[in-house]
Amino acid sequence: MQHLDEATRTELEAAAFRRLLRHLDDNKDVQNIDLMILADFCRNCLSKWLVAAAEERGESLDYEAAREHVYGMPYSEWKDHYQAKATPEQMAAFEARQQAKQQRTGDKE
Repeated sequence: MQHLDEATRTELEAAAFRRLLRHLDDNKDVQNIDLMILADFCRNCLSKWLVAAAEERGESLDYEAAREHVYGMPYSEWKDHYQAKATPEQMAAFEARQQAKQQRTGDKE
């Protein structure tokens, strides 16, 4: 993609991001905990990244507004309709991933 001008690259990246949001919306059965276990990010992370990107550009973007954009509805509504309680197996897998990540990076968080 280095041969593309910055505006074109930004447009392509934005289109890919919108497609990711549509994909997540089309697959509401994919739980955030599963995304965290497999890819170390979830819908909430995307929302936080949007807020951070806005702040880097001197813009203001409320976290809840960002979540509504990512989830396609208010988070509380999405949570009520689509979020299942994490199973003990999911929580164990999440904790194992977090521990492995800390060992790799030396994080003490």
